Amino acid sequence: MIPTLAETATTIQSTLEEWDVLTESGAMFLAAVIHVALVAGFFGLPAGIFIWAERKVSGRIQDRLGPTRVGGKFGWLQALADGGKLVQKEDLVPADADGPLFRVAPYVVVVSSLAALMFLPFSDGWIAVSLDIGLYVMLAVMSLEVIGVILAGYASGSKWALFGGMREAAQMVSYEIPMSICVVIPIVTAGSLNLNEIGAMQSGWFGNWILLNDPFTFIAFFVYFVCATASCKRAPFDLAEAESELVAGFLTEYSGFRWSFFFLAEYASMFTVCGIAVLLFLGGWHTGIPGLDGLLDGPRDGSGGFVFNWLANLLGFGVFFGKASLLVCVQIWIRWTLPRLRIDQVMMTCLKYLVPISCVLFLGAVIWPLALSVTGRTTWGDPAGNRAAPTLRLESSTTPDATPGPLAASNRETGP
Repeated sequence: MIPTLAETATTIQSTLEEWDVLTESGAMFLAAVIHVALVAGFFGLPAGIFIWAERKVSGRIQDRLGPTRVGGKFGWLQALADGGKLVQKEDLVPADADGPLFRVAPYVVVVSSLAALMFLPFSDGWIAVSLDIGLYVMLAVMSLEVIGVILAGYASGSKWALFGGMREAAQMVSYEIPMSICVVIPIVTAGSLNLNEIGAMQSGWFGNWILLNDPFTFIAFFVYFVCATASCKRAPFDLAEAESELVAGFLTEYSGFRWSFFFLAEYASMFTVCGIAVLLFLGGWHTGIPGLDGLLDGPRDGSGGFVFNWLANLLGFGVFFGKASLLVCVQIWIRWTLPRLRIDQVMMTCLKYLVPISCVLFLGAVIWPLALSVTGRTTWGDPAGNRAAPTLRLESSTTPDATPGPLAASNRETGP
């Protein structure tokens, strides 16, 4: 668990009191500064990496080199240069705009996108806020982003921005339905809304990943990924800012650092939805190799000491970040490969195809364990008792009133 602000302040105070350097209020201020620096660095670094990756991937797809000057041969500092340029631009507010709403809209979007990362475990225990309903709260916080987009479209005083905001509202409300249904499918399989527990259940071989639990979860992953791409306003679903139709949609009247906030939120949302996919379907921070995961689970139990525990979690973070980044690159690849759909095609794809398909997948995922129960199995492949972490087996044995899902039930029956 990542230490809270108060815990960090207590640690700093106890350390510096020995040196007789800092008071309690000073320790709290220093802890706040450290947390702000870490949060700013963590939120800014992935966005910079993905902005650079999008420029390089799009360049290669279009038979170009992409950034090659700023930061060396591969243009590593191109995102930093773009950020510096945007910060120096003038902050303009149109005369017909609603000033307060126009100014606050970018903050609503970026805060809702970045706040969702608080509930995302990056490794076993590396999570800012661990809740039993963490996934539910995370999706609720992410859904607030559409409010900022609607505010931006309404407050800009432009018909193009208003059309873009209306499109975004219709698209987000529609695609959240099949996406939420696909999210429920691995929840039913795992029997938990806690993302840290769901990730811990998928240790061992990659065949233990929920993606391969049954045919319905396998298909649900791809349906979820399509809906997640649409929810991030990425092509071919970027109708809210379609340049060929609406100039720039709800972004038409924005410039400078407020404009950059919208794109920072977009890349943060891309990483968040891809991180959810990794945790729910692709094994979380597990490599899929039992020997390597076994070596890492030992230090995480505390048997290896603080240093080995930290190194094990750091490697788990690297695995998780690598999987999520690969999915982000797939979204980038899709953007620069497929043409933009029309607004009627976007809505028809969701309401006519994705919603019925997701409902059928949910029904199949519920019936599948019942159909296999006659054979004494509840999973598509090997039941594999090591799907559940030791802590989960301990909790299930001490709480008989709990009602676990089919995956957790098979783990308790087969044992370690």
